[in-house]
Amino acid sequence: MQSLLRLGIRNISRRTVLASRHRLVSSVLGKAWGLMFSSRVKTALVFVMGGEKEIALHMLFVFCPIDVLLLDRKKTVVESRENLKPFAFYTGRRKAAYVIELPAGSISRSRTGVGDRIMFI
Repeated sequence: MQSLLRLGIRNISRRTVLASRHRLVSSVLGKAWGLMFSSRVKTALVFVMGGEKEIALHMLFVFCPIDVLLLDRKKTVVESRENLKPFAFYTGRRKAAYVIELPAGSISRSRTGVGDRIMFI
């Protein structure tokens, strides 16, 4: 479902850390599954969308709030959503090439905002 554990997601514009480890998710099944049946976010997820497209997310069977970043193909934040609640739905207003799901509070702690550049491998 998900690839190997990877280290670090950083906001290089503000020189802050969003997550100490993450997983890249590119398969259709992995994207659909996401954080379902999770009661807390242990590892951030980076969804690779395969090009910029409209993003619709669901929080079905995710039992904890999360923060979400939408990035363009240059890994620049185009939209963010803090504290997305369990069983909610969210549709981005901007197209994105990457979606990052983080523990709630990560965006605020890292002072991440629209226009910031994000780095992950």
